[in-house]
Amino acid sequence: MTVTLYGIKNCDTIKKARAWLEGHGVAYAFHDYKTQGIDTARLSGWVAELGWETVLNRAGTTFRKLPEADRAGLDADKAVALMLAQPSMIKRPMLDLGDRRVAGFKPDAYAALFG
Repeated sequence: MTVTLYGIKNCDTIKKARAWLEGHGVAYAFHDYKTQGIDTARLSGWVAELGWETVLNRAGTTFRKLPEADRAGLDADKAVALMLAQPSMIKRPMLDLGDRRVAGFKPDAYAALFG
């Protein structure tokens, strides 16, 4: 299984997820949105699979600082456009297991995924 962890290097939750994966011997590739960006097709695929409500991090500072007009009337297309413009708004981490994606980090969920 090829595992890719998507996020931002300096994010505390990413640091926890990386430490968990490394501590449990799970090999993974890391993709940093800040340095590598994210393409429309991949992000749209995540939204189609998980729903924009899961993929868009509305609790984060970047989203909360948006003008009300940008936060209003959200749908999948508008959410994808916002996340492409500012990848900090993508839920972190996004774990790509090849056959499915998992949003966020919870140690018990990762333990269930990797046995």
